[in-house]
Amino acid sequence: MNRCLLLLAAAALAVVPAQAAKKPGKADQAVKAELLAHIQELASDAYEGREPGTEGEAKTLRYIGKEWFEIGLESGTNNPRHSWFAPVTLIAREPDGSRAAFSRKGRRVYVSPGAVQAFTSGKRSLIENAPVLFVGAARAMPTRAELAGRVALLLDGGQDGSERQNALLRAGASAVLTVLDGERTLDNVIARRGRSGYALASDELGGDLEAFITREGLNGVLAGTGQSVDTLQAASNAADFAPRPLDLAVSLEATTRETRINTHNVIGKLAGRRSDAGAVLLLSHWDHFGVCAEPPAEHLICNGAIDNASGVAVLTEVARKLSALPELDRDVYFVATTGEELGLLGAHAFAENPPLPLKQIVAAFNIDTVAIAPAGSPFAIVGKGMTPLDAGIAAVAKAQKKKLVDGEAANAYVRRQDGWALLQHDVPAVLVSTAWSDVPRMERFMETDYHRPADVLKPTIELGGAVDDVNFLVALTRHFADAKKVPTAAK
Repeated sequence: MNRCLLLLAAAALAVVPAQAAKKPGKADQAVKAELLAHIQELASDAYEGREPGTEGEAKTLRYIGKEWFEIGLESGTNNPRHSWFAPVTLIAREPDGSRAAFSRKGRRVYVSPGAVQAFTSGKRSLIENAPVLFVGAARAMPTRAELAGRVALLLDGGQDGSERQNALLRAGASAVLTVLDGERTLDNVIARRGRSGYALASDELGGDLEAFITREGLNGVLAGTGQSVDTLQAASNAADFAPRPLDLAVSLEATTRETRINTHNVIGKLAGRRSDAGAVLLLSHWDHFGVCAEPPAEHLICNGAIDNASGVAVLTEVARKLSALPELDRDVYFVATTGEELGLLGAHAFAENPPLPLKQIVAAFNIDTVAIAPAGSPFAIVGKGMTPLDAGIAAVAKAQKKKLVDGEAANAYVRRQDGWALLQHDVPAVLVSTAWSDVPRMERFMETDYHRPADVLKPTIELGGAVDDVNFLVALTRHFADAKKVPTAAK
């Protein structure tokens, strides 16, 4: 379907919500048509789910770059070698090997095959003959002196103990060995931990070592000592329980297999009158999961129509509107990030190698999963109360006669979007959208189509709120790009 037909089709798909204050004007209908055209293109099977490092990425980059160039943006990479597309190198790591051996008083102790599995966050981690310290459920953290050079033996209790494991490692344990004494099985752990993990290539290898042992496996290791998983559980439940050494040593080794993924952020810029006055940043992630299902499923691709072809569509239409307006004081940067679904990695890469000093960014607005709310919905701020931007956003909302949601319910999602990565680098970043104003509605999406092959462009897609997002983000950008209304020192 060509672009003209898509724009005409938008009118047929558009449904005016009952709560809309008035029928959308021609300008809003045109924006809705453009949004639909972008989503139709980016969420089509031809883009193969927009997985980083694939031909689907190449098509995505070409589409975004062409659209932004035709709108009138210029490259924002500030790197003549990499115009428009800023390289990002990712490392995919998946478990490759595991070894465990136990000893008591220097003599090897039998452990049944398949009873222990070790994992590392680095390429290879190894400890030899480390003494074991039983820490119970780690309700009280042992001291660094108690943990130093030892493996912490942790009771699982049927719960994901990742926070306790990480706390023990930070406190000085050489490794953590978790006893699967509840409902979790070793197969459950392997299925979860066996998936690839991702990091920026610039990140240092962590090398943390964690292992899991079944109840039966530990009972076999403890045979003949008068102890068992049951006696350890009973001891840990005592009011006066304190971590205690066991007459046991363990050697653990884990390795990972690494794959490099070459991917890119797209960076465009709308130059302002005063390059010394700082900048406003708008961003949205372009990536998704690629082929994410297997036969006999009928549809195998995670197309990511709402998450996040809709966000890239809104970002592009904000750029189109701003480029048609009089020149602003500040530069405005537009970034389509990679690797958001893999851990906000593209946003972190942008912050670690930015095209301008981060301290010059007066305000950043992330755009994610926006084609959900009907026209006329109020706006939520994901990141409310975490930046100096709230007062300015409220002032623009009042001037635009837009309602902001009271409370901070949307902040439950703050760590799950690119704005969080920027906040970690002290960039004032929020997500302002109608889509996040109704948390139960967002949760319904996440419980159904989210991150599944079902997130495709449907005739029922709701673009009314997305049009409102475009208009409000234009107003917000103009406000924060005005050096008189928002002096740089006020950041």
